[in-house]
Amino acid sequence: MNKLYIGNVSAEASEEDFETIFEQWKIPHSGPFLLKTGYAFVDCLDEKAAMKAIDVLSGKVELHGKLLEVEHSVPKRQRNCKLQIRNIPPHMQWEVSANCFQGGAPSGSPTGAMEKLNGSMMENYALKVSYIPDETASAEGPPAGGRRGFGARGPPRAGSPGLGARPKDPIIIPLRIMVPTQFVGAIIGKEGNTIRNITKQTHSKIDIHRKENAGAAEKPITIHSTPEGCSSACTTIMEIMQKEAAETKFTEEIPLKILAHNNFVGRLIGKEGRNLKKIEQDTGTKITISSLQDLTLYNPERTITVTGPIEACARAEEEVMKKIRESYESDMAAMNLQSNLIPGLNLNALGLFPSGAPGMGPSMSSVPPPGAHGGCSSFGQGHPESETVHLFIPALAVGAIIGKQGQHIKQLSHFAGASIKIAPAEGADPKLRKVIISGPPEAQFKAQCRLFGKLKEENFFGPKEEVKLEAHIKVPSFAAGRVIGKGGKTVNELQNLTCAEVVVPRDQTPDENDQVIVKISGHFFACQLAQRKIQEILAQVRRQQQPKPSSGTQTPQPRRK
Repeated sequence: MNKLYIGNVSAEASEEDFETIFEQWKIPHSGPFLLKTGYAFVDCLDEKAAMKAIDVLSGKVELHGKLLEVEHSVPKRQRNCKLQIRNIPPHMQWEVSANCFQGGAPSGSPTGAMEKLNGSMMENYALKVSYIPDETASAEGPPAGGRRGFGARGPPRAGSPGLGARPKDPIIIPLRIMVPTQFVGAIIGKEGNTIRNITKQTHSKIDIHRKENAGAAEKPITIHSTPEGCSSACTTIMEIMQKEAAETKFTEEIPLKILAHNNFVGRLIGKEGRNLKKIEQDTGTKITISSLQDLTLYNPERTITVTGPIEACARAEEEVMKKIRESYESDMAAMNLQSNLIPGLNLNALGLFPSGAPGMGPSMSSVPPPGAHGGCSSFGQGHPESETVHLFIPALAVGAIIGKQGQHIKQLSHFAGASIKIAPAEGADPKLRKVIISGPPEAQFKAQCRLFGKLKEENFFGPKEEVKLEAHIKVPSFAAGRVIGKGGKTVNELQNLTCAEVVVPRDQTPDENDQVIVKISGHFFACQLAQRKIQEILAQVRRQQQPKPSSGTQTPQPRRK
C-alpha cells in the first residue's frame, strides 16, 4: 500500500507546504498532492517510503498549528475488522492483527478501536493503528446503493497487507557499537535522563553493557530499533561523545566502531574490496576492519572502524548496516530453505548465524565449547560419528586458504571444530589440491561453507560463476551397491534430489580398509545434501549389519577339562 491519507489538515495548507515537508524529510512520492477540505492524499514511490512518511510525520509534524495524521489510504468498502498496530516496543511483536480488540472498542467496531488505540502510549512508544484492507471486498464490487458505472478498483497492489499476507517484517538486526568507557557516563546522563531522551526521540531500546569486560577501555552498546531509529540513536551518541570530549579536553579522535558478525564482513568488503571502497568514496570516510586473528569461538564479531566527521560517519553507518542486513536476510533465507532438506544436520547448532534473536551479540550458546565437535546431531544420543571428506580446490587457492603463517586455516579449524589439512601435491604441476576435513556433520558443514565462500571472496571464480567443487567420501565396498541402487536407480534419484553429480566409479579397487570412493560435484548446498543423503544410506546399512540378539539363548560356557 503506497497511497497515503493525510488528516487534520489546516484550511490554510497548500500543495507547496506538503512538497516542502516531504522534501525536508526526504520522502519520495510519485504524484501530486490531492488536497481536500481537512485532508489530503498522495502516492509514495514504494511501501518503504510510505512507512517512513507515517513513522516520521504522523503526530509529530505540525502544519499551520495542526499536527498531521498520516496513515495508509484504505477505501471504505475494503475496511474490515482487521487492524495493524505499529511502533510497538522492539522487544515485543512488531505487528498484531485481531478480528476485534477486546476492551479496546465495542465488538465489531474497528473505528472505535482505532480512535482509542491510535496514539496511545505503550512503554514510551506511541502506537500507530491503521486498517488492513479486505481483499475480498474489492473483488465483489461496490456495495448496494453505490454509484452506477463505477466498478471495483481491482485487486490490491502487490505487497499490500491483505488477509492472506502480512507486510514484510523489518530487519531485526540491532546496531552494535563500541564506545570509550570514559564517555559511558555522559551517554547515560544524570539519573539516566540522557539515555531516556535518546530512547524516546529515536523510538529505540538501548542497552549499555557496562558490566562486560570489566576494566576494558571500551564498552559495547546495542541499539534495537528500525534502521532509521538505529542510525538516529547512533548519531546522537556520537554527538554526545564529541561534546564530552570538548568539555574534558580529550584531544584524540573518536571514531565510530561498529560490531558485525564475521559471516557478513566478506560481503561487506566485496570483491577486491569494491563495496568498502565505494562506501568510503560516497561518504568521505576511512574504514578499517579488525583482523581475523582477533576472533574467538565465543566472540565472532569484528570491529568496523569509521573515521571522519560525524555527518560522514552517520552516512557510512547507514551504508554498512544496509549491507549487513542484506547479508543477514540472504543467510536466513538460505537457512530456512535448507533446514528441512538436509537430514541429520542440526542447522541451529552451527553457529553460522547470529544467535539469540533479535540480537547479533557475541552470545554463541549454540556453539560447543573448545574441544567439542560441534554438538550432537539431530538423531540419536551422544556425540555424532566423525566423518572424513576430501574436498578438491584450485591449486592456486592453497595460499589463501592457509593464510599468513597458517593463521587462516587454524582459525577456520577452530571455528568449525574440525581437523582441516592440505594434502601434499600429487604430480609435477597439479591443478587441484586435496583438503582433508575430519569432523561430525555440523563441523563439516561449517568448514566446507567457509571454504566455498573463501574461494568466491578471493576471486577464484568469476562474479557470475557459481562455486562448484568436487568432494570425495569413502564408503565400505559392500555398501557401494546400495548407493548405486538397482540399475542405478538410487544414485539417479540422489542426483535429481540434490542437483549434485554423484558418481561411484565401478572399476576402482577397494583400499586397505575395504573402502571405495564416491565422487560428489556441485555447489555448496548440493554437495552438502548429497553427503548427508549418502551418510543416511550408510547408517541404514550399518544398522542392518548389526547382529540381532536372539531371545532365550545363552552364551556357551567353556567346558572344564
